[in-house]
Amino acid sequence: MLKEGDKAPDFTAESFNGKVALRDFKGRNVVLYFYPKDNTPGCTIEANDFTYSINKFEKENTVILGVSKDNMKSHDKFKKDHKLKIDLLSDEDLAIQKAYGVWGGKKFLGRVFTGTIRTTFLIDKNGRIARIWPNVKVNGHAEEVLKAVKTI
Repeated sequence: MLKEGDKAPDFTAESFNGKVALRDFKGRNVVLYFYPKDNTPGCTIEANDFTYSINKFEKENTVILGVSKDNMKSHDKFKKDHKLKIDLLSDEDLAIQKAYGVWGGKKFLGRVFTGTIRTTFLIDKNGRIARIWPNVKVNGHAEEVLKAVKTI
């Protein structure tokens, strides 16, 4: 189980900018947020809120990366449908989600299943986990993360 202060696990994934790795962002803060599925209500709110605030994050030397198990074709449609400005990473093999401990048991409408546990990690410019938000509630989350970014 990862905790604040730990070195963030490196990864490589497909994105709109080709293959990217966490190490590519050394010297910048990274908001790495995991979400269940493109074009679903909560995931759309979260992506739109991060997009709306992207300039504020960039002023704080912070990049935003959304991660789901969706493929790049799905991400492309999601990005175009909602005019998203954030980068989305495809984790079809679940390697990143498992490394960060966000793939696991969930309960929805009384049903138990395995899936992505909506979680956000704030990684500082040195590659350390500064904050973790488990089981994220999307409304107001981007603003809460921005406040935390301003404190590191």
